[in-house]
Amino acid sequence: MTPFPHLQTAVLTDAAAEMRRRFPGAQPRAGLILGSGWSTALRPFTERKTCPASAIPGLGNATVAGHPGQIILADCQGVQTLIFQGRRHWYEGEGWLPVVLPLFLMKSMGVRQVLLTNAAGGIRADLEPGDTVLIRDHLNLMGDHPLRGPHQPLWGARFPDLSQVYDPAWQRQIREAAAPMGAPLKEGIYAALSGPTYETPAEIRMLAALGADLVGMSTVPEAIVAASCGLKVAALSCVTNKGAGLADQLLAHDEMLTQLQSAGERLASLLEAVWRRLSHE
Repeated sequence: MTPFPHLQTAVLTDAAAEMRRRFPGAQPRAGLILGSGWSTALRPFTERKTCPASAIPGLGNATVAGHPGQIILADCQGVQTLIFQGRRHWYEGEGWLPVVLPLFLMKSMGVRQVLLTNAAGGIRADLEPGDTVLIRDHLNLMGDHPLRGPHQPLWGARFPDLSQVYDPAWQRQIREAAAPMGAPLKEGIYAALSGPTYETPAEIRMLAALGADLVGMSTVPEAIVAASCGLKVAALSCVTNKGAGLADQLLAHDEMLTQLQSAGERLASLLEAVWRRLSHE
């Protein structure tokens, strides 16, 4: 097997063809990738059609709790949306293809802008569990890069510019949507590490010194690929815990999912407000 299957045209076109077969006539304008526990925010979306992610060549089954592994074609505020309910991760050990393929599929289906979501650990002192944070920039500390390998023109330029990977206009829409909601939408820089272990207290101190406000194990590869292939990208984190060494309790995935569950209705209301603004474009 080629070491870079995500860069092979045949793999990408086979996956896109299966998407068109599964969702005939679909014309999604927006895309949404739901991170750990974010399925609780789906209330505003009306499902049209769904299929398991494993039915699409190259995606495979989700292996992490809180990631159901479904692709949903849905409507919200009149905006047809392609939703990946759960994501694949680099630490699952299956390479970049299942991680970044959703972005190519969105692009091939006509999506113009995508919102990435995740659960994250808070590093900055004012970030508390339950806070929603708009990612304004990132640090790729995963030890690899999703565009490494032979150049694949379908992904965009050989040397993509990432000075504005998170689209300013898309971010402004999200800020405006969140403004009337009462709970402040904070902003920050997200550091992506490979996982699957949580960080050590020393690593959290290092990340703080580097300027990171949040830490997690996803989102950055998808943001890089989405921006490279011409999609407008924005990203939201829900803070589920303080970073290691910043609070008394040990870190556990189940407790983070519980935090997302309690924030579900607030996150759903935010997505509904964001999609209402999209509908006026």
